[in-house]
Amino acid sequence: MSRTRRALPWVGLLVTVVFSYLAIRHVRWAEAWAAFRSSNAAWLAPAFAVLVLAVLVRAIRWRFLFTPATRPPLPAVARALLIGYFFNNVLPARAGEAARVVALNRSSGNSRAELAATVVVERVYDVVALVGLLFLTSPWLPNVSWARAAAVFGGALAVACLGVVAGVAVWGERPFRLLLRPLALLPFIGEERLGRAALNLIGGLAAIRRLKLALIAAIWTTLSWLGLGLSSWFVLLSFHLHLSPLAGLLTVVAINLALILPSSPAAVGVFEAATLVALSAYGVPTSKALPAALVLHLLNLVPYLVVGAVVVHGASREGRRLSERAERTAVE
Repeated sequence: MSRTRRALPWVGLLVTVVFSYLAIRHVRWAEAWAAFRSSNAAWLAPAFAVLVLAVLVRAIRWRFLFTPATRPPLPAVARALLIGYFFNNVLPARAGEAARVVALNRSSGNSRAELAATVVVERVYDVVALVGLLFLTSPWLPNVSWARAAAVFGGALAVACLGVVAGVAVWGERPFRLLLRPLALLPFIGEERLGRAALNLIGGLAAIRRLKLALIAAIWTTLSWLGLGLSSWFVLLSFHLHLSPLAGLLTVVAINLALILPSSPAAVGVFEAATLVALSAYGVPTSKALPAALVLHLLNLVPYLVVGAVVVHGASREGRRLSERAERTAVE
């Protein structure tokens, strides 16, 4: 396990280098600079506003992946989500997913097993929704060469989810107990704690086990991707590409399916290459597409870094205050 963790940053770096090369190999830099200079930055204001709304929708979506009995408050969920985005952009191997689990565990008291399960479920909904949107809009899209591969992946993920639901219905928490059993070798983890962790994992899977929660999660997930697609379209408009709103959605689909690959922090290179692949379907030259990709990447990076740093700092100060208060109480 430790070797795998050590190897992931190097794999991510290799992926970044390869995709960065693919993104810039055919660029005519004079044309790219001309496209950047002629862009209309006014479109970035609505792009940013819609991005903020989309992030709020994603926070609401994460909250509704919990059962009503364990559902944390929205402010705590939103802060944890922003912390996750921050660390995903400054650390490799999507370390932000673990960071937001820890952050929400500290602020809401939900078990880490339940929180980790909701993060996995969230990723499943994201991929299925992206693939679903790709095919629902396919009659109005240009030829997308990678659509079939996306369909196979999305279908396999959906089948796996159905398998999990069926397994839980038949065997309850027993498969999860078996999965977690190697942890019993650790001296500080007993059978009772493993049993609670297995039950919490099942609790975190509620949004794929309960029809009402599944429908709510699907609606919020779809709305979030439509919002992010609209935000991306505004960025494309700023470069006078004269594309339909579906071009923004296709760009978002391509980027986020590509982000499944391990990459360096902030997905440098992978983000740009995926954007170029999406825009190439519309015949946009690489030299015009790359400036749009870079600006779109900055729009989806800088706000998360700034706001995330503020939230992380606030959470750190709150943690120190709670620790000091606990120490004073212990002394008294």
